[in-house]
Amino acid sequence: MSEQRVVVTGLGVVTPIGLGIDEFWEGLKEGRNGVSKITHFDPTDYRSHMAAEVKDFDPTDWIDEKSVERMDRFVHFGMSSSVMALNDAGLNTFAFDGNRAGVIIGSGTGGAITIQDGYSKLNEKGPKSISPFFISKSLINMAACLVSITYGLKGPLSAPCVACSTGANAIGDACRIIQRGDADIMLAGGAEASINSLPFAGFCAARSMSTRNDCVEKASRPFDKNRDGFVMGEGAGIVVLERLEHALSRNARIYAELVGYGNMADAFHFTAPEPGGDGMIRVMRAALNDAGIDPQEVKYINAHGTSTVLNDKVESSAVMEVFGDHSKHLKISSIKSMIGHLLAAAGAVEFAATVMSVHTGKLPPTINYEEPDPECPLDYVTNGVESIDFELALSNSFGFGGGNVSLIVKKYES
Repeated sequence: MSEQRVVVTGLGVVTPIGLGIDEFWEGLKEGRNGVSKITHFDPTDYRSHMAAEVKDFDPTDWIDEKSVERMDRFVHFGMSSSVMALNDAGLNTFAFDGNRAGVIIGSGTGGAITIQDGYSKLNEKGPKSISPFFISKSLINMAACLVSITYGLKGPLSAPCVACSTGANAIGDACRIIQRGDADIMLAGGAEASINSLPFAGFCAARSMSTRNDCVEKASRPFDKNRDGFVMGEGAGIVVLERLEHALSRNARIYAELVGYGNMADAFHFTAPEPGGDGMIRVMRAALNDAGIDPQEVKYINAHGTSTVLNDKVESSAVMEVFGDHSKHLKISSIKSMIGHLLAAAGAVEFAATVMSVHTGKLPPTINYEEPDPECPLDYVTNGVESIDFELALSNSFGFGGGNVSLIVKKYES
């Protein structure tokens, strides 16, 4: 059986700069900044005082109130984004075969808020104070499971946890399932809600986050010489991937085609990337090989671009190694400058942004870029949105523990 072509027909996002793909995309083009001082808890005693929080979000806009009470915030994000994606794809009004539709939605910390609250209640009031929904609210797989249950999606079901590359990993694996003919439709992505005191304290202790507390709106500054760490964000990104013939049969709107997927490990360190960028180099080459294209055909990279000193330098050097002289002609941006680092949701939200770039020919900026770094010498999009004519883009996601994923998006042509 020949390999099936996979297209993107629906996009759903919950982000610090907008809910839904339209509001999110407008925010990116405007260079909207979602970073502010933390409101979820008092950050006074923490090294870092800022985050990119999701604002003005009411889960009951997408989920019934009774169900909302039985879900953690990360599931609220994942479920709401899934509703948006299904609606965007027109599948809310189309009778598809649930046996041929699956779900892959991952998370990094899962129900972190539920776990912390439960532990506090246990210490204060004893075991009888724990809710019977504690386990189901805290499990990492619950966003994927509840989407499957709610919409009768009886095909492949999974919930990866690969730190910061989780969302992209989910999308790549979902693509493989459709390519080999095991499903017609897959919902895939990631959801994360870790801006509460315990996970935040852990990241502070790891000294991986910015401490630019006197100017929080400029803390996330990928590739800038004066970057000092990432800014934690929260949210979710869910995409509808579909077998091309299935999408055509129902006259679906097609955003773009997913043509390349690479998944490679550093096998080096539990937080730091391999200094020579070995894993990043191999995963970009794997995606290019999977797509069957030459490096020179790629015109834009939506970078992982965390705003950490080491990651941005290593990613830049890895791009130069993979693309050679062509790297000078690539356009590169990191939307983490606006939305912070959404951890397990980052790769999915950034993939959605990459799809929109290919679909519209618009490249979102990297804001807060003020002073070039000689160790990051590429052409970063920094002066507002740019318009270019191109067909192929690459999206990078690199995670703690050495998980690396690259996805290649192509403009759809009938």
